Amino acid sequence: MSEKNDGANREAKRSARERLQAERDRQKSRDKRRRTILVAAAVAGVLGLAAVVGVIAANTGKDAKSTAGPVSAPSGATGKDALAIQTGQSGAKSTLTVWEDFRCPACKSFEDAYRSVIHDLEAKGQLKVEYHLVTLIDNRMGGSGSLKAANAAACAQDAGKFAAYHDVLFANQPEEVDDAFGKNEKLLELAGTVEGLDTPAFRSCVKDGTHNSWVGKSYEAFRTGTFRGTPTVLLDGKDIFADQANPLTPQKLKEQVEAKAKAGATAKPGAAAKEGAKGGAGQGAKD
Repeated sequence: MSEKNDGANREAKRSARERLQAERDRQKSRDKRRRTILVAAAVAGVLGLAAVVGVIAANTGKDAKSTAGPVSAPSGATGKDALAIQTGQSGAKSTLTVWEDFRCPACKSFEDAYRSVIHDLEAKGQLKVEYHLVTLIDNRMGGSGSLKAANAAACAQDAGKFAAYHDVLFANQPEEVDDAFGKNEKLLELAGTVEGLDTPAFRSCVKDGTHNSWVGKSYEAFRTGTFRGTPTVLLDGKDIFADQANPLTPQKLKEQVEAKAKAGATAKPGAAAKEGAKGGAGQGAKD
């Protein structure tokens, strides 16, 4: 009788432990979802404030810093007037368009929240990102950090190191009122943390402001556009924060991009070829 009771007690304890573990797992899942929602809400809230700041800055006139002179686009720049720097594979089904300023706190909030998901989707070949660099904070706060950091990032693009340096700049963003990025020494110091970037060619590009006019042209395109502020983030042309009550969270971004990639991969293999054959026959008949 005693052995039966001992066995029953052990079984009861095991069941209790299993129930407790299951509840812990459920709580972890709930906490993870809550953190995702809070992060997205925080980003959306910061973006709401940034939108007001961005609109004010966008209407203060052209960038006061010198961006005159011939426009020298960085290597591989793409899009209209070659004003975008692309990361990820060009054949990716989804495109994220990002307008941002390296001095912009809301831009850093976006980058911190979405960076890992974006890099993961890029690595899978499902997403490409087109970065447009602007200088709103220089206009509002004074200084030249937005311009010089953007030029340095374009110089990093020339060296094939844009993505890594882009992330380093945001990870080390100074306080908004601190124009630390306005000092070339700081930008070169940070370049030293990116393997292979700190070269004589990069240093010359940074110190000479080689791409300043290109940055100025990018800002002008932003200023004359219909953007709310920085960051402005578009997924296949749609503003992901247009509905701030229901923003596109990192998880939702991941799900939408993966779904589009899957839909493209499962399309009937011969459909495109068959359609092309029909088009060719029709064209020949017309001729």
